[in-house]
Amino acid sequence: MAYTDDSRTLQANLKYIKASMREPLLDREDEFDLARRWRATNDVAALHRLVTAYTRLVVATASRFRNYGLPAGDLVQEGNIGLMQAAAKFDPAREVRFSTYASWWIRSSIQDYILRNWSIVRTGTTAAQKTLFFNFRRMRAQIGDSPSGRLNDSGRERIARELRVKYSEVESMENRLSAADHSLNTAIADGSDDSWQDFLSDTRPTPEDVVAQRLDSEVRTHWINEALGELSPREQQIIRRRRLRDDGSTLEELGRELGVSKERVRQLEHRALSKMRDSIRRNIERPTDLLVEA
Repeated sequence: MAYTDDSRTLQANLKYIKASMREPLLDREDEFDLARRWRATNDVAALHRLVTAYTRLVVATASRFRNYGLPAGDLVQEGNIGLMQAAAKFDPAREVRFSTYASWWIRSSIQDYILRNWSIVRTGTTAAQKTLFFNFRRMRAQIGDSPSGRLNDSGRERIARELRVKYSEVESMENRLSAADHSLNTAIADGSDDSWQDFLSDTRPTPEDVVAQRLDSEVRTHWINEALGELSPREQQIIRRRRLRDDGSTLEELGRELGVSKERVRQLEHRALSKMRDSIRRNIERPTDLLVEA
């Protein structure tokens, strides 16, 4: 009999499941003994036995996520990665059963895989969003769908309250789970030459805006430098230290350096700022052609 790729995969998955179910279970003492041998002497045989005894746990956990549209074999493989991580980190001194400890790693590994591959758009980035993703369908079924298939406001508020997430996050997740991914190259209608990407707006500044912003910045810098040139050396020092630095000096610090009081430094600063404002105002009131020449 000639198998297709899908049938070969199915046969391989069934074979793996049967082999997993045939592995003997371990009691508490056997678990701790194998874990100690692995941690103390890197006994690979002990690690292999510890892991293979709980591949059935991987299969059982992966089956709970079969409704997310991803290949069962891939879910099992990701669960095996979590099982190996659990075996590497398991500490028998904590007196916790390995099966209990490993179940968390297996489930986490499978869930992370689903979040990475369920959609081309990143679905959940925070712990709350992950909880929402994996509990939304169950809670919507408990609440009951409206005739339109959408939750009403009270239903969304209940989910947000029970899962401790924002209402807007529930609404966004509902939209995500109710629609499939579509390529931006897809035509907006049959026979149309326009695709969805043709209607995306570019929020970046235009070349004209970039040039205008650069010229404005150059003009402002020129005006400030010109205004500074009209100040006395002491006034320039105060303005540069007080206004042109991220960590500006205090009035008291400048007063000590200049040998004057804080109030005198404040007066000098106020006078210097007035001079600069007058200088900049004169430049603003210049004819446009003179500004271009500057």
